[in-house]
Amino acid sequence: MFLLHSLLSSISDTGIANAGKSIGLGVGGGLGAVGAGVGIGIIFGKSIEARTRQPEMADEINQIQWLGFALTEACFFYGLVAGLLAAFIV
Repeated sequence: MFLLHSLLSSISDTGIANAGKSIGLGVGGGLGAVGAGVGIGIIFGKSIEARTRQPEMADEINQIQWLGFALTEACFFYGLVAGLLAAFIV
């Protein structure tokens, strides 16, 4: 009886740990995607606003806009990779 109880408790502990990792990965990836979406929306919104205020600087604004977009996406992918590492390696 004791052996069966210890076997069931170890199985449930492993299941709980796996469930926690999956939830953490889902929440972390989801919040990272929301953050990246908000950041990209702000970048492009401010870019449009800047172009309407100073159309002669459109080329410089365009370069800065794409740099901000790339950095925002890179932060999201770093977070996603960190979440995957935490879920599958730890």
